[in-house]
Amino acid sequence: MDLAGAAAGPVRLALDPAVLAGRSSLSFWIPAAVLTAALLIKLPTIIRLWQDPMLRAVGGLLLLACAVFVFVAPSTIRWTNRVTGVPNISAPWVYSLLTAFCGSCLLLIIAWRNGLSDRSAATRRAMRWVISVYSGVIVALWVLFALADVPVERLRDLDTYYANTPFMREEILLYLLAHAVAVLITSRVVWNWVRTDGLDVWLRCGLKSLGVGYGLNLLFDASKLTAVAARWTGHDLDWLSTDVAPPVACASALLIAVGFILPHAGQYLHGRWRVRLAHHELRPLYLLMRTVDGRGPAPLPRGGPELRLTRRETFIRDALLPLARRIDEELHRRAYRAALELESAPEEARALAAAVAILDAVERREHSPGDDGHDRDTTELLREIGAVSRALRRPDRVAAVRLRAAAPAGSVPAHE
Repeated sequence: MDLAGAAAGPVRLALDPAVLAGRSSLSFWIPAAVLTAALLIKLPTIIRLWQDPMLRAVGGLLLLACAVFVFVAPSTIRWTNRVTGVPNISAPWVYSLLTAFCGSCLLLIIAWRNGLSDRSAATRRAMRWVISVYSGVIVALWVLFALADVPVERLRDLDTYYANTPFMREEILLYLLAHAVAVLITSRVVWNWVRTDGLDVWLRCGLKSLGVGYGLNLLFDASKLTAVAARWTGHDLDWLSTDVAPPVACASALLIAVGFILPHAGQYLHGRWRVRLAHHELRPLYLLMRTVDGRGPAPLPRGGPELRLTRRETFIRDALLPLARRIDEELHRRAYRAALELESAPEEARALAAAVAILDAVERREHSPGDDGHDRDTTELLREIGAVSRALRRPDRVAAVRLRAAAPAGSVPAHE
């Protein structure tokens, strides 16, 4: 048995370009998968609210970011070159996608910062400048590639391998400078915006994520430019381009994706949480009204949180309407004064007084069925069902207010 040949087999396999390309591609497929997942999460909202240009812009930006990481993976570079039959044609294609992404970031930041309703001359001029400059850069990239002589396929180190090649040298420098300028401008706008007062917490967090992400992009550009400049001076710092820049770009892409998604996702999740919390807070009053109605709302086969909250609110109000005729207004006033004497805030005192009056009405209804026939204004009571239900979660507090309201004036010390 040839031990040397057996040992050399795994070594040759490990050094095979296809194997190396597959391994190095993994670091690009991970952010591509995350960005795709983010796009899929946003897609239903984008389709449902297709008329919203901001959502369309965010979707387009995520799509471009996905395309960059898909086509920059060494395995995809090899496939693209093989399909087209042109060595290194992936270079201008990836550079163009990255340039388009940079221009889209600038456009989105301008629109996001100034508002879609802003049609001022300065805003229109800025958008036209971005579109014209970055479209010109993309055209120049393809022209320079057509003029360059790049016959040797490079999957990972093209920037440094052809750093001294006429026209390709200019192409590499052009895409890096276009990227760096976009990153600098976007970073400045983002961080200035972060310091603005009155921002929503989710928007502020998203902007901070964008700011850090674009800051990492500056590190990416610095690594690439340093490696390329080292080649110009006869030095070898290729590891900055092949080993440092790719993971930095991946981390930057993830932070930028989070930055664009977080304001929308955060507000959506916050809204869902508030709906579920409101549904949960109504449970004590809902259970009390079940004792009046005896049935509760008919169950539905399916229903989201908003529908369940609406049905619970409707049931409570429907049960309160006839019960409100039995509310003792004098007891309600005494209970309000008692709650204030027990050092409750005015809003809490109103909720406690309403809870006491409703409990009294429920008990009197159980002992004497029928209607007292008096119409009362129930607008405030029906509007404050959430506060009343929260008050019912503190039965000791309700009992104390009820006891004081039922006692003769002056018989209970004010400090109790």
